[in-house]
Amino acid sequence: QTPFYDGVFCNDGVVNILTPLNTYKNIGVQSQTYTIVNDESYFHDNLMYGMIVDENFGVDMTMYTGSTTGTSRDNDVCSRFAPITWQVDRKCHMISASSFDKMCEMMKMQKDDMSDDLHAHGSRMTVADHLTADNQVGNR
Repeated sequence: QTPFYDGVFCNDGVVNILTPLNTYKNIGVQSQTYTIVNDESYFHDNLMYGMIVDENFGVDMTMYTGSTTGTSRDNDVCSRFAPITWQVDRKCHMISASSFDKMCEMMKMQKDDMSDDLHAHGSRMTVADHLTADNQVGNR
């Protein structure tokens, strides 16, 4: 969330980047990919507070260490906040457009100003193989 560095550090003292490094214990990213459809049978009312987990969502997962993301980081400019734990749902799920309308409505109601997060953001280039962790859990 804005204005925090790549949406990670909402509270002071979350991590120690010196000794001992604890980012992988205290920072996690959950990822789901959606195809947005105009069909209310795919409505989910609470995208604001984490990934959807039910009998279809969050079932086929992979986990690995990585770093924070964003267009300000790439294969040349690394995040100093690494490693963090990624939990990625492998399936692409259908979800209604109104689910995102609801999420934006909830974001506007937050005490902190989230107006800069109400639009799509870019993502960084895929990390080069030689820089990628080799500790995937749940790898097929």
